[in-house]
Amino acid sequence: MTTAKITSVSGPVLKARVEQPFQMGEAVRVGERELMGEVIRIQGQEIVVQVYEDTSGLRPGGAVLGNGLPLAVRLGPHLLGGIFDGLLRPLTGTDSAYIEPGTVKTAPRVLPFKPGVKEGDALNAGMRFGNVQTSGGKTLQCLVPPEVNGKVARMAPGGEYAEDATLCWLDDADGAPSELAMSHIWPVRKPRPIVERLPVAGPLLTGQRILDALFPVAQGGKATLPGGFGTGKTVLQESLAKWCDADVIVYVGCGERGNEMSGVLQEFPALEDPRTGRPLMERTVLIANVSNMPVAAREASTYTAVSVAEYFRDQGLHVALMADSTSRWAEALREISGRLGELPAEAGYPAYLSSRLAAFYERAARVRTLSGDEGSVTIIGAVSPAGGDFSEPVTTHTKRYVRSFWALDSARAHARFYPAIHPLQSYSEDVEALASWWQARGDPHWSETRRRFLTLLQQQARLERMARIVGKDALPMRQQLVLLCAQVVSEGFLRQSAISPVDRYCSPERQVRMMRLLLRFNDLAEKAVEAGASVEELYALPVVRGLQRMGEEIPEDHLDQFDSLQEQLETDFATWTRATANVG
Repeated sequence: MTTAKITSVSGPVLKARVEQPFQMGEAVRVGERELMGEVIRIQGQEIVVQVYEDTSGLRPGGAVLGNGLPLAVRLGPHLLGGIFDGLLRPLTGTDSAYIEPGTVKTAPRVLPFKPGVKEGDALNAGMRFGNVQTSGGKTLQCLVPPEVNGKVARMAPGGEYAEDATLCWLDDADGAPSELAMSHIWPVRKPRPIVERLPVAGPLLTGQRILDALFPVAQGGKATLPGGFGTGKTVLQESLAKWCDADVIVYVGCGERGNEMSGVLQEFPALEDPRTGRPLMERTVLIANVSNMPVAAREASTYTAVSVAEYFRDQGLHVALMADSTSRWAEALREISGRLGELPAEAGYPAYLSSRLAAFYERAARVRTLSGDEGSVTIIGAVSPAGGDFSEPVTTHTKRYVRSFWALDSARAHARFYPAIHPLQSYSEDVEALASWWQARGDPHWSETRRRFLTLLQQQARLERMARIVGKDALPMRQQLVLLCAQVVSEGFLRQSAISPVDRYCSPERQVRMMRLLLRFNDLAEKAVEAGASVEELYALPVVRGLQRMGEEIPEDHLDQFDSLQEQLETDFATWTRATANVG
């Protein structure tokens, strides 16, 4: 045990004179209430500590106690379905309606355990020695902690045990004993070890057409969701959490407004998992760290969340981590940096902002785990640039480390066009790697289809600027047709209702059918214009309304209705052609 005495306190940062040597990153307990903290600087005989709780009442002379270990949390199957603060302390099941500063006392969660090895078996790091059954019926593995090896000396029989109860006793090669529980302690700032990183195999399907079809993110990839106030970041992340094809969802509210996070905490337990029909919380971990909580804990919450995600990845599961938002995390870095007297860089952020963002996003990957399984962590981080300015430092640095950039546009949000993702400001670097996946799902020309959609939308933006000057009617008929086709694509494909029972999720098969129909409409409309048709005549065709409403009207279990819409499309244009020929 190492000790120090407080010499000064400045908000969440304090200085203390050491009596025994401390280490960088060492976890400490501060004052009579044993507040949690971490050593972030060592200067001769003085240490600087950031405290993760309210420092009211601390005074010079108070004790700082360290145990030589880094900041760590307990990871285990008991986390699934739980709601925690930024240091992974339960927000439910505590002795008080509020979390008191210091150690939180909660009853350990009890789970049914089934052993998977027997006495004499050799166990290596990351291997499974048993499994537990969660309340939702999901089977999770009990893992040997990384860097622990040995031969099973004794194994507990099957039954119900607390999350921290010893279940397996190991003897290593030197005869030193190790005790294993269904959970174990892991330092949050240290990535969990793996065997190897694996290349891209497929997308993380979100059910959102504009994302899956135009700007996909790979499973184990990195995406960011920047947008100003009111553009729908939180709602979109909630939709992604519910509908994406991940096995486990880790949602961290990092410095968000209390009323928004309160809504999330109320809505998530009530959401139904579309896979099983059971509560979505049974495969979700919520980490809540709102803006009025201690700022230092906000800085730690993202590392806590990604450590939880890596733990479930090591179970051989695919995990999606939703971070809302990394801008608030960067603001916490800026505040603590200012209190440390560090030289500020862009917009007052510390010079190491870029490296911290990189360290966070680089923990996303599709990997081969120590147990030989395949697992992945996909990170989707929201960014809240002030005034929607994408040139500010957090957005700029984030773009360097993510492969999918989903830009939310205030103008689209104000027009009630959701999801308000701007198709010309967004991009995905995983498109080429995922093309073969889409081709195997029924669209051999997916890359060309996607290119034609984006080209059409780009032409629309250019022509709309021209139309504001000369008027839409003054444009040539072919340019008016571009505006019509782009409008049908926007209404029929890009717009998607999060509250519609039919349209809130769109499978890849349904997306392919919709894209084919829209391109066929574009091709037939071009031929009709060449034959003398006006845009007004084409817009009046009955099939146009069907194309604009197909997302709302054709459900997942009736994809054959696209065949009927295809027949109507061909019939409407054939009827117009015959009518024109008769008039001629």
